[in-house]
Amino acid sequence: MIFLKNTSKTKKIINSITKKKSDYWSLEQRKLSLRLFHLASRYVPAYKKFLKSKKINPSLIRSWRDFKKIPFINKKNYLRRNLLNELCWEGHLNKPLIFTSTSGSTGEPFYFPRNNQLDWQYSIILEQFLKNYNNIKNSNFPVLVIVAFGMGVWIGGLITYKALELAAYRLNFPLSIITPGINKQEIFKALKNLARFYRQVILIGYPPFIKDVIDDAQAEGIDLKKLNLRLIFAAETFSEDFRDYLVSKAGLKNRFLDTMNIYGTADIGAMAFETPLSILIRSLAVKNKALFNDIFGAINKTPTLAQYNPLFIGFESENGDIILTGNNVIPLIRYKVGDHGGAYSFSELIEILRRYDIDIFYEAKKAGIAYTLNELPFVFVFERDDFSTTLYGLQVYPETIREVLLENPFNNYLTGKFTMLTKFDKKQNQYLEINIELKRSIESIPYHLKNRLLKRLVQNLQEKNAEYRELSNFLKERAFPKIVFWPYEHPEFFKPGIKQKWVKK
Repeated sequence: MIFLKNTSKTKKIINSITKKKSDYWSLEQRKLSLRLFHLASRYVPAYKKFLKSKKINPSLIRSWRDFKKIPFINKKNYLRRNLLNELCWEGHLNKPLIFTSTSGSTGEPFYFPRNNQLDWQYSIILEQFLKNYNNIKNSNFPVLVIVAFGMGVWIGGLITYKALELAAYRLNFPLSIITPGINKQEIFKALKNLARFYRQVILIGYPPFIKDVIDDAQAEGIDLKKLNLRLIFAAETFSEDFRDYLVSKAGLKNRFLDTMNIYGTADIGAMAFETPLSILIRSLAVKNKALFNDIFGAINKTPTLAQYNPLFIGFESENGDIILTGNNVIPLIRYKVGDHGGAYSFSELIEILRRYDIDIFYEAKKAGIAYTLNELPFVFVFERDDFSTTLYGLQVYPETIREVLLENPFNNYLTGKFTMLTKFDKKQNQYLEINIELKRSIESIPYHLKNRLLKRLVQNLQEKNAEYRELSNFLKERAFPKIVFWPYEHPEFFKPGIKQKWVKK
């Protein structure tokens, strides 16, 4: 939510990330959120109209308690009800802008304008990722970054390219960038022909797509373990088992330093980011159910746990909904982005860990990441309810299926991608169908392995979903999913180059 020129603030921002304490960030978030509200109430026509319709007098919003009473905005009640220019500062588009689109996975696409402030903010996140590794080595050596996000109307590819470029020039860092996007053959060509000239390679993309690249690399004659590989992801949460699979398969040196998942959106860019500390805390939580429930609640999914910079964005949570406040061409005040999760200050989360006798500073020292720690606040986010399907009224989430497909020996035959949907048989009985993608060059899997996979899927559903366990006790085999195997990149469910649709309505 910075309002001053980016270039003059960069060094101060970077230093403050590591030096400021938890209480400072809480105060900054509140102060900047209130300031943004008052500016938007004066200079954004659509927001002025929205507040008037809700009978909100901006002059009476003076404290954080007042701010928390401001009505939410979202796409339905605000963005889609106003003309695009009226949503922007001073009610016009007469300024340099870049447009990106939402995916449209939950409705019609919305086109968000942005300026270079979001690129700059993301560049600071990427700068920290670069420094986490190079602080150990005490030297800069040439790094190749392969951006494997789509380079079209979506935000991931273009904002990542621009942010990397800004970070490299600002640091005078020997970073080379190539942008093959979702063209796998061009990615493999870069890994074969360019990577050998670099001491480190960073591969950036959508998690299932990056897994495809890593799984297929050996067949392409590429030894990933020689490349000193690091990975950056965005657009989707994943499990620690998924992270461990890629760390092992690609020969990553350090799971905490060499991987990072970005929590971002077309609405307002890269909002939060995994740090070595957040990965460590999440790893400890998934091994301790009581701790997990204390941090994330009693859910059957593993949220992404990330830190964020309150100078750029603010997070709240109410009734399990993520609420953000941030500034760009379209300022967003108490905006429901559509994700579920929660937020903690640094001290709040550390206190939860202490109740379980976990000294996170000692754990960080053991993991070799103590020098990366900061006291930025945390946000956690998990899959939306509309990213699930129903079976006899209960919710079935993709993660329960995903983690089974990563297990041995299934991962030798399957890519890990699937699409699930609810269907009806001739007698109009509901059943769950899971369409699963085979790996390249795999035509089928042995019959005994199909049965073993079905048993593991049912077992995991029963263990992770109490409602499913009760349903299967009642319906027996009628509650079992139907599994359909598809060839690699079959266009029915696994068309290459697009986001994997885990659920089809």
